[in-house]
Amino acid sequence: MTILEDYYSNYNEEGRLLSQHGQVEYRTTMKYIREALAGDKTKRILEVGAGTGRYCVTLAKEGFPVTAVELVAHNLEILKSKLDGTEDITALQGNALDLSRFPDESFDLTLVLGPLYHLYTKEDKLRALSEAARVTKPGGILMVAYCMNEPTVIQYVFGLNKLREVMEGLMLTEDWHAISRPEDLFEMVRPEEIAALDAALPVERLKLVATDGATNYLRPMIDGMDAETFEKWMEFHLITCERRDLIGASNHTLDILRKK
Repeated sequence: MTILEDYYSNYNEEGRLLSQHGQVEYRTTMKYIREALAGDKTKRILEVGAGTGRYCVTLAKEGFPVTAVELVAHNLEILKSKLDGTEDITALQGNALDLSRFPDESFDLTLVLGPLYHLYTKEDKLRALSEAARVTKPGGILMVAYCMNEPTVIQYVFGLNKLREVMEGLMLTEDWHAISRPEDLFEMVRPEEIAALDAALPVERLKLVATDGATNYLRPMIDGMDAETFEKWMEFHLITCERRDLIGASNHTLDILRKK
């Protein structure tokens, strides 16, 4: 079992997305997915790195034809357990770096909502993104999620008093960029790095969205909100989540691209 498989076999990712603070990321992402689909149930969706199916199962149950690819067997089992057999969904074990089982230009919407969290070299990132772009139809939409660098420095290095640990472990560059290895599980990026990856692909950016914004800085407060206050937080967040001055401070971002 790899480090990644061990992590997701023991981590409740489903619970995170169902928590009130996790709902911000989920509902924001679903908002942009729904905009891309515009209710057209003929559009074919591929989710690469489908996890436990929070997105792809929801879309399949709404009547969209979905193909889900997930690396971790434990996650795939949970995903399949949510299906009752009426959904138009194919769930497969596979790797974001190799989508060769799918022909070119097969899907209208390709979701890559987790794999870039765990790819540590530019070569692997471009390989995964190139595969996702290859299987997307011209004019189709790709949505790619990233973990951002600055919130990690603020919340982990300083917020959890880990400065000495990360300095001694040579885990930061001189310009305060986190240095990630597979055993660290998550790869952190900055907006300019995402833009550089996009520039190497046959795509044009439509939007870069802060999918949780300031939410994770205020996690205890967000989880303690009553329903009315939380809806107001969502209203504020959705109004501000495309502001360029806030994107780098969000824990997660969503890069929304159109294939040329």
